[in-house]
Amino acid sequence: MAATVTPLGARNPLCTTIRKAIQKGVRTDDGLVVAEGFHLLEEARRSRLPIDTVIATPAALQNEALLDTCPPETRLFSVDPATFATFSTTESPQGILALVRPPEWTLADLLNPPALVVLLDGLQDPGNAGAIVRSAEAFGATGVIFLKGSASPYHPKTLRAAAGSLFRLPFLAAAELPAFDFPVYATAASAAQPIDTVDWRQPCGVVIGSEGRGVRPEILAACRPVTIPTETVESLNAAVAAGILLYEARRQRSRP
Repeated sequence: MAATVTPLGARNPLCTTIRKAIQKGVRTDDGLVVAEGFHLLEEARRSRLPIDTVIATPAALQNEALLDTCPPETRLFSVDPATFATFSTTESPQGILALVRPPEWTLADLLNPPALVVLLDGLQDPGNAGAIVRSAEAFGATGVIFLKGSASPYHPKTLRAAAGSLFRLPFLAAAELPAFDFPVYATAASAAQPIDTVDWRQPCGVVIGSEGRGVRPEILAACRPVTIPTETVESLNAAVAAGILLYEARRQRSRP
């Protein structure tokens, strides 16, 4: 039986809801996230998340695999390209987005042994934040915490950069550094221990600071500072630094 596709006007309340969620980088009032593009739709399906709604242009609806991807209970709407452009955040829209219900996590979900928790401190660039989440999943971290001042995990650019990892890797938002019963390390530029001399096999956390100021002094004071040895350059992009650090942790943890 062919799926029913309902036309959607630009002034429909659903369109207004989507625009509001995108502009504020939050979930909708119903707790759904806006996942734009074929890839995120497929990642949501692969992660077995409820896909509440799919909105697509007529051209995107010509993709025969699209209707096969959507569960029977998913609502399908069509909009004209001009309307879709009003809530797209990409330069070359694919003409499709989904409203997906993300998992709900608790702190305990982030602490599966041996815990490796990544904390983002004031990391405002959603592209960097999403890339770090992607690296965290790739290298075996057990969860991510978005501390005060960091980009929203529900921002469309964060979701896109994470490429589906935010659908699977446990994460939370927290105002301040939680109290852990294991050591927490923080990236620092000087007076810090090189990352290859740290025992990353033990349960631990690691704080990645913002692109400009780094880790806040009050957070750094509560952590053990670590650094990535470099030559000539003094600092690395936050996402690059996180990837190197997480790879070192993965390298150590994969040893017999």
